Amino acid sequence: MDKSTVYFTDFRCSIGTGQLEKLKKLCIAAGIRDIDMDGKFVAIKMHFGELGNLAFLRPNYAKVVADLCKEQGGKPFLTDCNTLYPGSRKNALEHLDCANLNGFNTVTTGCQIIIADGLRGTDDVEVPVVNGEYIQMAKIGRAIMDADVFISLSHFKGHEATGFGGALKNIGMGCGSRAGKMEQHKDGKPAIDESLCRGCRRCARECGSDAISYPEKKAVIDYDKCKGCGRCIGACAFDAIDNPNDCAYEMLDRKMAEYAQAVCHGRPCFHISLVQDISPNCDCHEENDAPILPDIGMFASFDPVALDQACVDACLNAQPLPNSQLGDNLASEGWACHHDHFKDSNPNIEWKATLEQAEKIGLGTRQYELKKI
Repeated sequence: MDKSTVYFTDFRCSIGTGQLEKLKKLCIAAGIRDIDMDGKFVAIKMHFGELGNLAFLRPNYAKVVADLCKEQGGKPFLTDCNTLYPGSRKNALEHLDCANLNGFNTVTTGCQIIIADGLRGTDDVEVPVVNGEYIQMAKIGRAIMDADVFISLSHFKGHEATGFGGALKNIGMGCGSRAGKMEQHKDGKPAIDESLCRGCRRCARECGSDAISYPEKKAVIDYDKCKGCGRCIGACAFDAIDNPNDCAYEMLDRKMAEYAQAVCHGRPCFHISLVQDISPNCDCHEENDAPILPDIGMFASFDPVALDQACVDACLNAQPLPNSQLGDNLASEGWACHHDHFKDSNPNIEWKATLEQAEKIGLGTRQYELKKI
């Protein structure tokens, strides 16, 4: 496969220009106007952020993309699917309230917001995975598949289970209905080291399936309830929870790539990632830790695999920030450095499998040419 082209611009702005203008120019240079949107529904997939989290993308960026779609005759809408875990986005009503409280509405974004898998997260459609090895039929939020054109607008960041969250995670995990998310998560189950557990109960508060209890003042996991989502791992401040099965996260990565294939195959797609506020964990948390890396810039491409690879490379070449999860880990006495910012931030993860699987099944290529705008 030939190299894909990824377009990039940094966040530097001279007086009289702004980041929103730069984003518009980036999208145009990357070819968004080559997509026929006239009279067509355009799904713009993004993450509205959990209440309390402040690292999610501002709605101003979404408006730039929506306005470009409308200029081309498209009918854009912002969309996401409901979550597996209790929180502010577990059903469509609360999800819409959360989006509104975080600044996403028809005024700020210039378009409607639709929760793709419906009121209870059950409105999905089974979509075949071309070349799928682990998933034959992906369960995708119906409104996403009803759209004629698909655009992903991603906040590129770290992640406690997949290493990083970029375009492929925004698409694969984010477009899965509740059943689809369970199908991706179900292979990995965390374990608790009782000698490190302090009984603080934070992991239980973060658990999305009420699977953690404290019968003897130490956390115990009910594996019949556990979905393997990994939120408890990110919640524990004492490293008492990890995933003893390294291949479980690898399986999650590969399934996620195949879900992304189901969403993108056979229709026009365009992908944008903003590498800023690079928090160590997902925007699904009701808080966000300090960024592990400095803001880098905006990337866009027709190829989500090349896009994620370009964002990864940019992050791996960046200087870790002190007073961050990554910086503190690297400064810890006796830290076994992985020379990998994502793995040094969250040592249990395995991020490369996502890109490997996506390339293997033909979603895109990891080989790219970077053009700076």
